[in-house]
Amino acid sequence: MSSKGRYEWYQTESHVVITILLKNLKDDDVKIVFLPEDLSCSIKLPGGTDYNLELELSHEIVPSKSSWKLLPSKIEIKMKKAEGIRWTALEKTEETRKLKQIPQDHSASAGPPTVYPSSAQHQKDWDKLVLDIKKEEETEKPEGEAALNELFQKIYAEGSDEVKKAMNKSFMESGGTVLSTNWQEVGSKHVEVKPPDGMEWKKWE
Repeated sequence: MSSKGRYEWYQTESHVVITILLKNLKDDDVKIVFLPEDLSCSIKLPGGTDYNLELELSHEIVPSKSSWKLLPSKIEIKMKKAEGIRWTALEKTEETRKLKQIPQDHSASAGPPTVYPSSAQHQKDWDKLVLDIKKEEETEKPEGEAALNELFQKIYAEGSDEVKKAMNKSFMESGGTVLSTNWQEVGSKHVEVKPPDGMEWKKWE
């Protein structure tokens, strides 16, 4: 019988780390299988029951470079990202499935502007077209979570290594309630959760 149990996760630029909070286990009690888009955990608990965790991951990992270790109070699973991108979720959702189906070569920010061959006497100014499209997108301001994600991606893409480290650390340690770009401020201490006024923070059980 499978159970969600108690686990937490965070990420770095290169890895996703899952912590399963279970005590008094032996190596022989734990079986973990890494697949490119799946994680399977089968654990025999001291009481004789089984704990199973099956996750369909939102992005691909490299199984040969992923590992786990047993500690007195937890199991730490370290998965190597196949791509150095920020995961917005641990498990696959309908949204991430749709994103994988969209061709990735349409992005104007993926490299130098493309010059398209043309038989016309006057070649179209593609650089200007790209700028015009960007201006149109900027005028259509997103709201709520979409605006937050866009802002995060813009700052992250343009930031230094220290800015990226500060953003990752503050966002993960605070459960998404704090986003700092100051590594000197957050690098040497744990970032506390700061829920919005009138709301209470609770860990997922």
